Amino acid sequence: MLPLLSALAWAATPAPVSAQASGHDAQLWINTTLFGSVGDVAFFAEVQPRFGNNISQLDQLILRPAVGWKVTKDLTLYQGYAYVEDHGTGPVLVENRSFQEVNWKIGELNGLKTSSRTRLEQRWRSDGKDVAFRARQQFRVAAPLFEGADSVSLVGWSETFIALNDADWGPKAGFDQLRTFAGLEVPIGGKSTVEVGYINRLIKSSGSGLQTDHIVSLNLSIRP
Repeated sequence: MLPLLSALAWAATPAPVSAQASGHDAQLWINTTLFGSVGDVAFFAEVQPRFGNNISQLDQLILRPAVGWKVTKDLTLYQGYAYVEDHGTGPVLVENRSFQEVNWKIGELNGLKTSSRTRLEQRWRSDGKDVAFRARQQFRVAAPLFEGADSVSLVGWSETFIALNDADWGPKAGFDQLRTFAGLEVPIGGKSTVEVGYINRLIKSSGSGLQTDHIVSLNLSIRP
């Protein structure tokens, strides 16, 4: 068990970033995603409200559907769209995203279930004209605590975001943010699960500073 816990701790440890922290916030993210497939055609639909400013107000709302193709039982390609409302403290800003995604179940290593998600986004927002391109890479490990397919698992993942260009509405090329998660995945019937835990988010703010967000994450995955 010790090697498993060590691997999970490694996956959920933020990589060092050369910048000074410029702020903090406590947030709550609630995500519900429906997964399905018909033959080799796969799809998902996601609804995610995010509450910020010390969990006192709606900060962001994301609606994200996608349709994909199962290349193999372990590799699926998706094309998707995300509608994003940024509430913040001013007028609501609307972002539209097209994205391409590669989901890969890498396999098991010393009892750890490993997977990755690679996503390329094209982003438009209502307060600008430019298209912002962003790449995201997530690696995830899960360690079942008991024998059997319905075991509760320890989960850790890390996702790095890199902006690929400058855009007139804010993004600058280079490091954008880093999210790291540690928590539990609990089966709730069939292949559906609830994942609950903590996300540490380092996000680039104005200048060269970083904001650190401490996030309680509740993620419901429905797989009929």
